[in-house]
Amino acid sequence: MQARKKYIFLTFLASWLLLFFFGGDQLRRFALFAGRKAEARRSWPRWTDRSLLKSFADPEELQRDGDPSLLSPRERRAPPLSVSGAGGCRMETCFDFSRCERHGFKVFTYPQERGQRVSESYGKILRSIERSRYHTPNPEEACLFVLSIDTLDRDHLSGQFVRDVDEKIRGFPLWNGGRNHLIFNLYSGTWPSYSGELGFDSGQAMLAKASFDSRSFRPGFDVSIPLFSKEHPQRGGDGGWLRRGSLPPRKKYLLVFKGKRYLTGIGSGTRNALHHIHNGKDIISLTTCKHGKDWQKHKDTRCDKDNVDYERFDYQELLHNSTFCIVPRGRRLGSFRFLEALQAACIPVLLSDGWELPFAEAIDWGKAAVVGSERLLLQIPSAVRCIHPERVLAFQQQTQFLWDAYFSSVDKIVHTTLEIIKDRLAPHRSRSRFLWNSLPGGLLLLPDFSTHLGDFPFYYLQHGRILPAPAEHGKLRVCHSISLPMLRLIQAVSASQYCAQIVVLWSCEKPPPPSGKWPQSSVPLTIIQGRRKLSDRFFPFEAIQTDAVLSLDEDTSLSTSEVDFAFLVWRSFPERIVGFATQSHFWDAEQGRWGYTSRWTNELSIVLTAAAFYHRYYHSLFTEYLPAGLRELVDGLAACEDILMNVLVAAVTKLPPIKVTQRKQHKEVVARQAECGDGAAGTPPPGQRSPWAPRSAPAGGAQGTAGSRRFSQRQDCLNQLADWFGYMPLVSSQLRLDPVLFKDQVSVLRKKYPSLEKP
Repeated sequence: MQARKKYIFLTFLASWLLLFFFGGDQLRRFALFAGRKAEARRSWPRWTDRSLLKSFADPEELQRDGDPSLLSPRERRAPPLSVSGAGGCRMETCFDFSRCERHGFKVFTYPQERGQRVSESYGKILRSIERSRYHTPNPEEACLFVLSIDTLDRDHLSGQFVRDVDEKIRGFPLWNGGRNHLIFNLYSGTWPSYSGELGFDSGQAMLAKASFDSRSFRPGFDVSIPLFSKEHPQRGGDGGWLRRGSLPPRKKYLLVFKGKRYLTGIGSGTRNALHHIHNGKDIISLTTCKHGKDWQKHKDTRCDKDNVDYERFDYQELLHNSTFCIVPRGRRLGSFRFLEALQAACIPVLLSDGWELPFAEAIDWGKAAVVGSERLLLQIPSAVRCIHPERVLAFQQQTQFLWDAYFSSVDKIVHTTLEIIKDRLAPHRSRSRFLWNSLPGGLLLLPDFSTHLGDFPFYYLQHGRILPAPAEHGKLRVCHSISLPMLRLIQAVSASQYCAQIVVLWSCEKPPPPSGKWPQSSVPLTIIQGRRKLSDRFFPFEAIQTDAVLSLDEDTSLSTSEVDFAFLVWRSFPERIVGFATQSHFWDAEQGRWGYTSRWTNELSIVLTAAAFYHRYYHSLFTEYLPAGLRELVDGLAACEDILMNVLVAAVTKLPPIKVTQRKQHKEVVARQAECGDGAAGTPPPGQRSPWAPRSAPAGGAQGTAGSRRFSQRQDCLNQLADWFGYMPLVSSQLRLDPVLFKDQVSVLRKKYPSLEKP
């Protein structure tokens, strides 16, 4: 009996040991998983206990794995393998990828028929596409199609409602059941339910729709866009209201709302309850019943008092002076005040259950808005009060970034929509969550250039490679025979310890000299035959492999010391243009246009690319981001390409270029060129003499006439670029960087760059 008990005990012990060794790992995983879920439950809401994001997004969160909340927006919103959403459409089932393989992502807009009505907003959408780099006039090249029929307002009570859309689109030979079509819509449904119906069969077309209900939204196929008014600017747009050092995290009011109160019908429940949180001190909630034709029929006992209180406050003043703005649903889920709050740096508090937020596939709204519940309205004041001031400032910063990057104009809204669709065509090259939600924004980052953060100038210092020597690439544009100044320039650049290669862009009709005629250098020298276009200067040639590019003209005069010092400066500011000769712009109030000057003053906003460092990514941005029309403008106007490059870099970075020290003789050469016509134009304000105004008329003769024509073209170029961008992107500066002990009373022989001060 004792032996039997012993055997049973040993068997039990052996089974327990086997379970421990072979099943323990699974048990530990189960326990860890349960612990993570409990932790996730305890950490809600996340925005109350997360630390301040220093610059819109914490780079460390990209390197943490295992947390589903840290997945990219595309991965989070990817549809399951089963058919989901209304209509059962996914990119794999309702989109023909083969149309995009040959010519890339091109968009065709249907030609407008005679007498066809188009609203002002839809006209802006069509113009945004037609003037963009995506547009093609040839339907055979198109990957995506956009109807010319105005589908923005599908409320049949509206004057903008277009009838018989079904009959019209069925007659289009390219319709193909809606496959590869994109339909824009701002208003759907009508009184009393506002159900979201379009009133026609959209088939397999993608919908870019405002006030999208998450129940009808097809993840990974449709795109939710913001509701915008007909006054929304076509391009450019006003900037955000938050300025550095101008506004504290906490303002006069904590939480505000001013708007209509619906007495009956859909959307009335939330707005009728807003008066419960009004305290008249730091929480202001104002509503009015005065809207609609028969409001007096339905008015209640609060209406008269509400209408009086409503007139006591100015809406714009409330936006300026409030930290949080309530954005409740209206008749539809979306609201104009959503974009108004973003622009004003008033953190949106969203009360619209079921609303698919605009561009949620790419934008992380948890960093810029507070998403509340209509059922928990009374808890909103206590929830926003517990947000730390540093977190409030991070929210405000992110609202300004998102407004400027994606919402400030119709162009940006349309281009963001198209770029989200383009990312779906090649998921392995799509933009990450970090790129969409950090400066400078997803629209300005080309995934075809690279998928590594360190390859972009904006993240170069944080994620870029440590540059070994050689790391600089000299690019020389030549259109004459080999001259003595050009030989000296090649020798000076090749002698730099940072130079890796010299590329000569030959832009003449006659062929370049044979290799034996070129000077010997310590680095490889490559000759590229150009197309004799000025825009070729910034073409992303495969021969350029280094991140730093030194752009030079054949008549530029530089020493090796100047090249070395300028490169060291660029390495500290890789997102900017760093160079020697500078020019500036100013607003001419009398002529109502921008003036341009090359006079030597303390102000600068343009660095001439005849001798300048910049990151090679700007070649790709110049060629692939800008539409063909701008490059044609550059090719048609003399010396306009360097202005466009400066405008492009300033539009991306919101920063001025950097001027570095140059030798006296180089300054004199540029000054002589200015005297031949590149003077200044424009009229100073009354009572003042402009420091940029020319002291005398341009030199006479053929040389002076040519110089004046060249200068006039540069000024016309500047104004045309400002018109295309919708604003003036150039940023002025008074900064110049010199070597240590430059011009000090110390022996030149003891200085690191002695040739910079030698005559």
